[in-house]
Amino acid sequence: MDRLTIGMAAGGLASFALLYAPQPVLPQLAHEFQITPGHASLAIGVATGALAVAVIPLSLLSEVVGRRPVILTSVVVAALIGLSLPLVHDFRLLIVLRAMQGVALAGFPAVAMTYLAEHGRPKAIGMLVAGNTFGGMIGRLLAGLSGTYRGGVGLVAIFATLATGVLIWSLPKRTEPVKRTARGLRSAVTQPLLWALYAVAFLGMGSFVAMYNAIGFRLAAPPLELSPQIASLVFLAYAIGGVNSATLGSQSNRRKVLFGMLGLTAAGVLMTIPSHVVPIAIGFVLLTAGWFAAHAAAGAWVNTAARSKGPASGLYSGAYYAGACVGGTIGTMIYAAWGWSVLVAASVSWLSVGALGVWLAFRRNTRSNAKNLSRNTGAPLTR
Repeated sequence: MDRLTIGMAAGGLASFALLYAPQPVLPQLAHEFQITPGHASLAIGVATGALAVAVIPLSLLSEVVGRRPVILTSVVVAALIGLSLPLVHDFRLLIVLRAMQGVALAGFPAVAMTYLAEHGRPKAIGMLVAGNTFGGMIGRLLAGLSGTYRGGVGLVAIFATLATGVLIWSLPKRTEPVKRTARGLRSAVTQPLLWALYAVAFLGMGSFVAMYNAIGFRLAAPPLELSPQIASLVFLAYAIGGVNSATLGSQSNRRKVLFGMLGLTAAGVLMTIPSHVVPIAIGFVLLTAGWFAAHAAAGAWVNTAARSKGPASGLYSGAYYAGACVGGTIGTMIYAAWGWSVLVAASVSWLSVGALGVWLAFRRNTRSNAKNLSRNTGAPLTR
């Protein structure tokens, strides 16, 4: 693994650890601030929502000032905000800071995949997603094992600061040529296949975050009644997800990987229905492995299919984090109102709609290409 890939993986470690640090301690956060599970999930939702809103402007900004300054500023500012979170004693101020942190973090996912593609390392996108995955796992484990909200987010901020140092050291310092135009954004919203991949990012990430937001409350409630330290071990599933995304995300047949891994994600979601620790643990391993491999395949497919990679990658990332915000918050509310089985049904439905959209868009794209070939060569269309 070369120095650039190491640096981008470190950036992923820092970004995902900071973004989801409160997730394993949402029950403790709800207790400390005397709020409902739905309100507590806003600590995740506002950050991912702000990130989703900011990702497109920052991807366009990177077209002007370059990818490297946007990446570095993003992670450094987010780490500094993370270090301040344990000192906050007002929930409204906490939400404001988390929104600011989400805006800061947007710069990394907005351009990271494109940055690797422009540096001739498209296969390293799988390693980038693996860094995101392991960052999410390590951050959640650190927060959960602390047993407290403040101790958890503080430990994660220190870890992310160290990873940020590796990122700063690793990125090449050469100036990037500015060669992009505003027309790139137009091309990123006129391809049906790209829209279908954006929908997969939105719906798949919404399902994924909803499951992880709600699992802490489920494991703490009867009949399981696990301690925060034990419940946080569910995030070890991220290790499998990281390995799977690094391995399958670089495969050339991204269509088969995407459909297969969305199916694996849905199977994992269904596995969590019984109120027993073992099937729940297996289910989270499967859904994590499936979703992150599907995400790596979809992200690489976007960068292959898009005529203008920067804006398309930014839109994909925006859809991904908008899904985390909307789906994660709605999913937690669904669990609080109707229970785990209804949340499972909603999550599987979202994944199915995403897969269907890609299948229809790919079929349309294939027929369009066949018609163009027939028009240019005179060859008959196959049925």
